[in-house]
Amino acid sequence: MADSNQDPERRLGALQALQWLTDMGADEMIGDLAVNRYSDPQFAPAAPPPATLAERPSPPPAQSMRPAVAAAPDLLAPSQGAQDARDAAGTATSLDELRARLEAFEGCALKFTATNTVFSDGHPDAQVMFIGEAPGVEEDRQGKPFVGASGQLLDRMLAAIGLSRAGHGAEGAYISNVLFWRPPGNRSPTTAEIAACLPFIQRHIELVGPKILVYLGGTAAKTMLDSPQGIMRLRGKWYEHFTPGLDHPIPALATFHPAYLLRTPGQKREAWSDFLSIKKKLIEFNK
Repeated sequence: MADSNQDPERRLGALQALQWLTDMGADEMIGDLAVNRYSDPQFAPAAPPPATLAERPSPPPAQSMRPAVAAAPDLLAPSQGAQDARDAAGTATSLDELRARLEAFEGCALKFTATNTVFSDGHPDAQVMFIGEAPGVEEDRQGKPFVGASGQLLDRMLAAIGLSRAGHGAEGAYISNVLFWRPPGNRSPTTAEIAACLPFIQRHIELVGPKILVYLGGTAAKTMLDSPQGIMRLRGKWYEHFTPGLDHPIPALATFHPAYLLRTPGQKREAWSDFLSIKKKLIEFNK
């Protein structure tokens, strides 16, 4: 030990080794001296005696080597989850009824790992409805969409064109998501998860009946437009959203998600152009 104190390189190596052990989770010393358990016969495991031919186990049957293919009984197949969602959402006649059916719905596995169902925010008589991707950590905790850092940026963007969550009619913004539960670790949603939630957001739009739809981010845009293209190609253009429950198509615009703008502030100019287009369309509706 005295040698390591006198040799700076050895001392540094010892400190680095100690730091590595700490990082790996070692938090207790159980001996004064290190033990090489590979060379000490005291700790070497005794070798088992060789088995005789009669004692050697027979190989398992071939069928036991096949992997199990049966699905867990408590998980629904993606098509079944989507069908159950259509059955549950399709006949809802009010937002309260739709929300109650969503909270009772068990066809999406995300529900069982989330803290809250995140349904909507804002007044439903708002003329502009914004649809994002999925709740994040803060949204899951509070049960409301866009309440974290991206939500604060969205609020500032709304205010810049005269809209707010507290507003009504032409001054209001109603907000929801394609998914109503947070994916673990904020990972991207799977196709099955989107399919299980899509009938609910479609019926959500039908019951609100906004004059303008805005899709925030690539997942929302690709899902609602049923397009394989990315947000760079989809944004800044007007589309028509139509489902059987609507009397007429709704103009829809895709733009960047606020979370993306926080990571890539250089795209805020393009997003501002999109929001000015929303404002212009809203003025045309209310002339």
